Amino acid sequence: MVKIESRHLNFWYGNNQVLDNISLQIERNTVTALIGPSGCGKSTFLRLFNRMNELIPESKHRGEVLMDGKDIYQANVDVFELRKKVGMVFQKPNPFPKSIYENVAFGLKIKGINHQVFIKEKVERSLQQVSLWEEVKDKLSKPALALSVGQQQRLCIARALAVEPSILLMDEPTSSLDPLSTAKLEELIRELKAEMTILLVTHNMQQAKRTSDKTAFMYKGNIIEYGKTASFFSNPSNQSTQSYLSGQ
Repeated sequence: MVKIESRHLNFWYGNNQVLDNISLQIERNTVTALIGPSGCGKSTFLRLFNRMNELIPESKHRGEVLMDGKDIYQANVDVFELRKKVGMVFQKPNPFPKSIYENVAFGLKIKGINHQVFIKEKVERSLQQVSLWEEVKDKLSKPALALSVGQQQRLCIARALAVEPSILLMDEPTSSLDPLSTAKLEELIRELKAEMTILLVTHNMQQAKRTSDKTAFMYKGNIIEYGKTASFFSNPSNQSTQSYLSGQ
């Protein structure tokens, strides 16, 4: 069953067209990797699914972006409610200037949850999911910004998971992580697809192979090739895809 979809999607920053007529269906409870050279539109495409591009002046889109069959850009869509369902993990960690505990609990409180025992349990579970609990369980009141970069990134992922989104957008989430933390996160991504749909931007071809069910190759604002990851890498059908993969 299709969870998220774009139909004839075009996007501009001012007069600069970044995405060109993209139609793509992403199935529920799968991991889809977006790969391609820098500047091809991967991150822009990703951010359309939680309407973050609207924060950029003079940006505009044409076409449809659907979640569960409904266009999320309709005037009656509550963007705040939408972003409760769509978690986002950025390339660089962005913890709030709060304690470790308050970072993870923040989204729950915004949702109106005030039951302290429930919040405590969710904070612990989320930190366990990202393999951070054992490292921080005795210093939850310490500032999140005092953590290492890798720990901060795992904290941000825990913050996203705490509110149980149905979709998780990940923009090169392991670029600042060491190999061990990267391996743990990739394992987590594979586990999470049982609970949510994941769209992953990555420049790491091996990571795409290890974690994703399907892979889309983007080039100059277009989806050039899209298919099951196993066949995508073993036998790409498009010449541009072949050239890109051979250069990695």
